[in-house]
This record gives sequence, C-alpha cells and structure tokens, in this order.
Amino acid sequence: MDKDELRQIRSYLKHNIMDNNKLFGYEKERDQIFDLLKRTVECGESNSALLIGPRGCGKTTLVNDVLRDLTSNISFVSDAILVKLHGLVHTDDRLALKSTSSQMNLDNVVDGKVFGTFAEHLAFLLACLRSGEKHTSKSELTCFVLITIRHCYTILFDVSQSAQTPICVLGITCRLDVIELLEKRVKSRFSHRQIFLFPCDNGDNTESTLDRTLKRIEYYLLIPEKSKVNINSATKKHWNKNVKALLEEKKFKNAIQRLVDIDLNERTLKNILFKVLCRLKDVTLCVDDFQEEISLLEKDDMVQVLQDLNVLELCIVISMKHHSEIYDNQPMNFEMILSRYIKFANANSNIQTVQRPVIMKAFEHIQNLELISMISSAPRVQKEYQFFKLLVTPKQISEAIKNSLGLPTEVIQWAVPNIE
Repeated sequence: MDKDELRQIRSYLKHNIMDNNKLFGYEKERDQIFDLLKRTVECGESNSALLIGPRGCGKTTLVNDVLRDLTSNISFVSDAILVKLHGLVHTDDRLALKSTSSQMNLDNVVDGKVFGTFAEHLAFLLACLRSGEKHTSKSELTCFVLITIRHCYTILFDVSQSAQTPICVLGITCRLDVIELLEKRVKSRFSHRQIFLFPCDNGDNTESTLDRTLKRIEYYLLIPEKSKVNINSATKKHWNKNVKALLEEKKFKNAIQRLVDIDLNERTLKNILFKVLCRLKDVTLCVDDFQEEISLLEKDDMVQVLQDLNVLELCIVISMKHHSEIYDNQPMNFEMILSRYIKFANANSNIQTVQRPVIMKAFEHIQNLELISMISSAPRVQKEYQFFKLLVTPKQISEAIKNSLGLPTEVIQWAVPNIE
C-alpha cells in the first residue's frame, strides 16, 4: 500500500471519529428527541424535556445529530425557528431574551428601539411569535442549558404556555438534581420529561460494558464498502480484517478493559482512537499503540510533580508522609516537619546537612505547588507554626520515589521501607 492510500484512510477515519454530529448508540434516546421536535413543528405541540448525562457522554452531539436530520427537511426549516442558548454565556433571563431576539432575526423589527423594562421586551417577543394564525404559526425553540441551571430561562416556559406559540424547550445538563434547582413557577410549567444518557449504553442490558465499548471502536474504525474514500477494495478489506482481528485479541480486550475502568466518556474514547491513527505508519493496527495511549491516560499528574522535586524537597514530603501515617492525617507545621527531617539527616551520614532558611524555602516551594494547603491563616501566628494538611496520598509518594532516578539509597529506604 502506498502512502497516499494510508493518508486517505487516516483522513477518513479521523473525520469519522471527530465528527461532532455522529454518535454511535443511543437509538432510543435519539428517537425520543427526534419525535419531540418533529411533533412541535408538524402538530403544533408545546413540549419541554431535559437531556441529562455526565460530561463527555455525547449529549450535545446527539442533539446535533437530530437537528442535522431535521434541518435537511425543507418544511421543517421553513416552519421552525431554531434558537440556541448557552448556560455559561446567557446567565440570566435578560441576556437570554436579547440573544433570542437576535437569533430570530428581529433586529430589523426592533429598528433600534430600546425597551425600558424586561416586561416590554418579553411582550414584544410574544407579539412576534403570535403574529401568525393559531394553527399556522409553528416555532421551535431549542435551549442548550449547560452546567448552570440557576435561572433556567423562565421566559421560555412562560412563552410555552401560549396555545398560539408552540415551542419545544430542550435543556442539556450534567446535573442529576436539576429538577430540585428549578423555581416553583418553572416546575409548574415544565413537563417533567427527562431523558438520561449513560456512558457506553446502547439499550441492551445483556451486553457488558466492554462489549459495548468494542462495538463503538468497531463502528469508528471500520471502513464501509460503499464509502466515498478513494481506496481500492483490496486495501479496504485488508484494513477491516485487521480491525476485526484486533478486536478479538485478548491482549487488546484487556487494554480496553483498563480504559473502561478509568473513564467511560465518549470524548476520551475518541481522543485515544484519534491519537492512535495519528501515529499509524502502516495499514496494520497494533495493540501496543493502544496500550501506550492508555498508559498515558493512567498517568497520575501529581506523581509527575513529585518526581520533579529535588532531593531536599522529596525528603520534606517524605517527612510529611510519615507524620500523616503516625498521627492519622493530623495537621502539621514547619517545625514538626523540620524536626523529623533533622532526625533523619543526623541518623544518616551520607545526607548533607542543610541550613534552616534553605529548608524553609523548599517548604514554601512545596506549598506553591499545592502539595500541601494551609488550614487556617491566623494573622498573629508565625509562618513556622501555621498548620498544613498533605494533599497527596502515601501511595503517590511511594510511586514517585520508585520512579525517580538518582536518589540516595537512604532516602529510598526511608520513604519505602519494604522496597526490594
């Protein structure tokens, strides 16, 4: 296979993976959203629903996929008005109302008019929506509410009560307690229709999470025979055969099981597949490429920070570790740690004695790296006696010591007494 075919395969698969409007699975949830929006336009129903799921599971992608199919219908485009609001940008009703008027192309109707009150602006918007006849004025309003739900745009629920203004309010959030955050007047107007999206859930409870994840990988990596990519059929068959063989390997399944145990997000899976394709140098996929990417995902950033410390700073952290283990995670101050470190240095002749100001400087550097945090900052207490708590676990410290190079043997044995 020449380089052009490999480049075309990578380009096609990358586009297939990172397409923001494609999502594998969730057919049942997709049909619910599709029917909800379609009935609003065709039947003039006013609907509201909440799409709930953890971050990265594909909520926005699912909605974009539904809207892509709906907007391909000319009648839907002519009869519907699509408005998108973002909970982090439009933080209150006034901003949401202003953005709604702008996205509905009502700027020319306003003609530079400045509304004195919020009620006047809302009345103007209602009048524009009700300008058509009862059964012909069909509008669809889709609301993207991300993360913040503190106001939930009460204007949308007010408008949805009008029989002459059919509106569909679709909220997207990762908060499971979103209903409890709504105001009473909003709860009374909300239909309490909730659609949940769970990671790697395709509606079949008989399959394990690993099997569903493998199906997603197969969906993203296989090249359909009728695809538009300019590659001969023999190369396509070879690639697809290699992908199916890879999915059956026990070593590959074990690597994907590690990924499932760490993170089930759709975004994480797509990122790993994308990185593997970027490193692809041949038409054959290798298990080692996936294992390396998953190992990078498993890396603990805090362990890396600990490995970058010098010997003195590591000794101070080890002193904090012993203090936490002996006194059951009780707070510590600089004097306690200094006393423990000096006792260790005096007991080992190979450890160079360091002056007190240097140790204090190392202690402050550890604080700046947020490996420790101050419990309370009393104004009259000297900094040597201010109490701190350790923010890293003994396991992280032990792992950093094992992976560090060039440490004195005494320091390693002091940190991990049972190390081989």
